[in-house]
Amino acid sequence: MAESLRGTLASRYHLLHPLGSGGMGTVWLARDSVLDREVAIKELRLPDGLGERERAELIARVMREAEVTARVRHPGIVALHDVLLQDGRPWIVMELLHGNDLARQIAASGPMPYRQVADLGARLLEALSAIHARGVQHRDVKPGNVFLSADGRVLLTDFGIARPADQASITEAGLLVGSPGFIAPERLAGDPGGPAADLWSLAATLYTAVEGVAPYQGSQSEVIRATLTRDPRPPVLAGPLGPVLVWMMARDPDRRPDAASALTMLRQVAEGATPTIGLAPRAEPAPRRRRWWIAAAAAVVVVAAAVPLTAYLTRGDAPDGGAPAKVSPTFGHAVDLCRALSAADARRILGATPQVRPGKATCEWTVKGSGVELSAETDSDTPEPWQLDTTKAHTLMEGLRRQYASGPRDSDWIWYEIGLDRRASAIESAAREASSVADEAFVVDLTTPDGGAQAAIVYFRLGDLVLRFLYADLDAGSPARLRDRALAAATTAADGLRGLA
Repeated sequence: MAESLRGTLASRYHLLHPLGSGGMGTVWLARDSVLDREVAIKELRLPDGLGERERAELIARVMREAEVTARVRHPGIVALHDVLLQDGRPWIVMELLHGNDLARQIAASGPMPYRQVADLGARLLEALSAIHARGVQHRDVKPGNVFLSADGRVLLTDFGIARPADQASITEAGLLVGSPGFIAPERLAGDPGGPAADLWSLAATLYTAVEGVAPYQGSQSEVIRATLTRDPRPPVLAGPLGPVLVWMMARDPDRRPDAASALTMLRQVAEGATPTIGLAPRAEPAPRRRRWWIAAAAAVVVVAAAVPLTAYLTRGDAPDGGAPAKVSPTFGHAVDLCRALSAADARRILGATPQVRPGKATCEWTVKGSGVELSAETDSDTPEPWQLDTTKAHTLMEGLRRQYASGPRDSDWIWYEIGLDRRASAIESAAREASSVADEAFVVDLTTPDGGAQAAIVYFRLGDLVLRFLYADLDAGSPARLRDRALAAATTAADGLRGLA
């Protein structure tokens, strides 16, 4: 921070020394000369080389944190005193907390007694319920955002990606926002989530506290896949808290307890009782969709985490716009999407032999610097993409068109497998029709803020099946050239799918 700012902010806040730093900036110890008290002030860190659009987005995110925190007054939520802009940067003035965050507590002391964890969970759930009652989701509940105050309070902190339910995203879908391992499966699958997603994240946090390790282990991509496809290892140290956590972490949000029931059970465990689990937790089926998106903050963010996480795809040659019409296939059974591209097609599209990662309704092909993902889409009323009929598939395509009709819009994305291991800002274009790919199709460009190509997204309908084809090439150069290659590759995949119907 510049020396001129190291003294006083707004003629009243005297900065003393840093208390810590994180992804969004530095937290300073300061003295409020007007009220004669010590406070914590969060300074936004703006990376070098930001364009005006990116700068505005980061500032908006911090201002949103201030707005959300100020809206909710609760002993379990860190209090916000003031927010100000100086030299084009926001500074958030908060109550000064003494103590430690839960992540450091676990790292220092290991697993915590299950009754203590249940009590902690009950108090955090009360705070979350206060947030949800105001129409706000926290969206990043994790041990690092739980503060154990020296005065005995347990507080939720860092509302940087919280979002009112009715507020438009600042960074639109494309970034999965949150921390892998603590993001609910439905949010990883591309849905915005709701209070039940915060409940899942709380359970994952409590699991970590009582077991001493997070529910899923491995790299970020491995954690994301595990969250989407399997239940966590059953707790071994949690005693009667274990079944409660298992129920709260059901992969299907409709099978989780409601907040009131979860709160009752957590209080019972904290008091030494064994709660009755009304609906026995069951292993859940894999989610109907997988999107390796880190989807943008409040925007979804992202999140945006996305997480793996994004998948933008393809490479290839110009599409054959003059190809004759082809018979529309009818699906009705699960399809191995990895068979849509032959090994030779994949090598041609990506310029090298890719790693192939199959999924229940997706397949991913990646090499360093570029990748392709093909995923089957479905609507909110149809559990599996293979169960759509032609009318529903067409309606789904119309909804997707409307979603992309208002471009351009801001986005963030990340894709570890191709070497993009940090969130990258992007601009999504409006949809362009591309009917030559299949029965109906459109394409969306993903570019850097200065107009360079990053990826292209092709949505297409093939009979009663709707597909999303994503193609990324970090060295593509021209968005038009990348778009043509994406359309050509999507056409190849559509032709391959016809033989699988």
